[in-house]
Amino acid sequence: MEKAKPQYKRVLLKLSGEALAGENKFGLSFEVMEEICRVLKKSIEAGVQIGIVVGGGNFWRGVKDGGGKMERSRADHMGMMATVMNALALADVLEHHGVPVRVQTALEIRAVAEPYIRLKAIKHLERGRVVIFACGTGCPYFSTDTAAVLRAAEIGADVILLAKNVDGVYDTDPNVNPKAVKYDSITYDQMLCQHLAVMDSTATSLSMDNDIPVILFALKDPENIYRAIMGEKVGTVVRQ
Repeated sequence: MEKAKPQYKRVLLKLSGEALAGENKFGLSFEVMEEICRVLKKSIEAGVQIGIVVGGGNFWRGVKDGGGKMERSRADHMGMMATVMNALALADVLEHHGVPVRVQTALEIRAVAEPYIRLKAIKHLERGRVVIFACGTGCPYFSTDTAAVLRAAEIGADVILLAKNVDGVYDTDPNVNPKAVKYDSITYDQMLCQHLAVMDSTATSLSMDNDIPVILFALKDPENIYRAIMGEKVGTVVRQ
């Protein structure tokens, strides 16, 4: 029996900091990271090249945690530092699973990670290494969702896998409206016109401009990462 082949060759996975915290809501859940890394290893062994952008909301959410009492740029830079902690922790768990990994940061922190260099990142991917991108875009006022789309465009990813705490895109907030309708697929234009806050508008526009499909799914079951890579129907697909 012929083994199933991945639908995508190179993917950009976005992991929120909150997802890495699991039920703790703050800090890191190594149980959750173990499950994620087990699935990532299986995906790498299937021949998929994986880049990861991590958020930092499990430690600090930039301007939101600044509460209007801190200068926006400084609050956002603190959020970038939070993503570095998550990237290093995730890298450590991946290495325990025997997966080669490199961490690259948009802000230079040479003592603990490589500075982000596009061609170097691509070379790592081609050699079967997972590349974890930290510090977002390196600029304040931009979310890590925007950073995920930017890195996906730069490395030539076939798809963006947006692992969230919700299992897809809904017409209204499912946490507020129990009758909210989930979309199997939706266009970027529809998301922007309906003001659906799946990604911020900058990230959505950048995806649309670069024609990169996005699959949004729940990380509650980390196996969804592998299912999405293999082309199974999970979550919601966002495309032109």
